[in-house]
Amino acid sequence: MDPLSEVTLGNMARDAIIAGILLTYVMCIIYLTRILYDKMRARGTPHNVAVYYNRKVIHMAAGGLVAALVPFLFKEFVVPTIMAMIMALMTYIPHRTGKLFYWFQTEENMYEVNFCIVWGISLAILWVALGDPKLAVLPAMLISFGDGITGVVRNKLFGRRTKHWIGNIAMATLSLPLGYVYAGPVGMLAGGLACIAERFEFNPIDDNILIGLVSTAVLVAAHFAGLV
Repeated sequence: MDPLSEVTLGNMARDAIIAGILLTYVMCIIYLTRILYDKMRARGTPHNVAVYYNRKVIHMAAGGLVAALVPFLFKEFVVPTIMAMIMALMTYIPHRTGKLFYWFQTEENMYEVNFCIVWGISLAILWVALGDPKLAVLPAMLISFGDGITGVVRNKLFGRRTKHWIGNIAMATLSLPLGYVYAGPVGMLAGGLACIAERFEFNPIDDNILIGLVSTAVLVAAHFAGLV
């Protein structure tokens, strides 16, 4: 079935209710990490380390879990994409106003905004191009769980944001099987190339954008080649 034919007012209304529940969940995760930040700081964890841990917790507990639920809960791609754009706006405004969510945002970059945008755009592109919501969420899963575990490992070992290769190995141990579960060998290829792409960034283009771009391109190319 053409994915665009599923975009009806009825489906959007139903999906909007689900999106509202999930947005509430995401906001709860964001504010629970404030408690986590306070606990880490009380134990002597440096501010930058606590912030970076929280960013990755939000990556996985919010972005990752919601992405995993999308194929089972939503009828079409429009509402979850709008949901991602709402989160992008909500994380962008504090940068513009100077009132950051200090427990997970930094003045140095707005990469969490990129995360939300790529999450939503990759989902929309692949849902329309492939017509399969399960395949469509793979890039979002890679930037949520793959990049998430990368940051946790590096933060634990080095106590700062770095592009050390050990993080890419950690990402591969999760992204390769994740890719296989979602898209077979093509998914493993997408996951493997995403691990390589994660090592690069050209501010304001960060690893979230590159992971999403590479994995989306692999899946689209594979689709037109008749592989998925």
